[in-house]
Amino acid sequence: MLQRTLIAHCKACGASVQYRLPDDGDTRERGVCSACHTIHYENPLNVVGTIPIWQGKVLLCKRNIEPRLGKWTLPAGFMELGETVAQGAARETQEEAGAQFELQDLFSLMNVVRVGQVHFFYRAQLLSDQFDPGHETMEARLFAEEDIPWDELAFRTVKETLLHYFADAKQQQFGFHQVDIA
Repeated sequence: MLQRTLIAHCKACGASVQYRLPDDGDTRERGVCSACHTIHYENPLNVVGTIPIWQGKVLLCKRNIEPRLGKWTLPAGFMELGETVAQGAARETQEEAGAQFELQDLFSLMNVVRVGQVHFFYRAQLLSDQFDPGHETMEARLFAEEDIPWDELAFRTVKETLLHYFADAKQQQFGFHQVDIA
């Protein structure tokens, strides 16, 4: 079950927040301001990224930040307000890998309910094998499937996405994959 952080103070007026069923007929317990009655909804975070490919190899980034410092991942991160899922995936790929690429279709959607996240990965065609990683990345490197450091991947969503990608690549037909991570 998701461990949530309780909101203590109202973002609108600063008064204390109580968890209860709102008076509007909602069926879920919410944080409700004791003074101005603002309802504080807590929603999943979106993680957006890409599967960048160059001549059959996938680009992975070695993390220079926690969590999972030193582990390998696809370029991805939290979506920002004011951007679409695709724009966020493109931004994260540029920030983390410094890669030049053409964004393709949405490839996978991973529900990670226990941590309140939804992960989206797009396929991306690299336009060059030159990278200029940002501060969150120690190293950006291309890997053939047989060279992927499977035991050194940072997140299960990355492993699941890569497994689906390579299975589709063998069939030379790419689909859309939705996975629930327990």
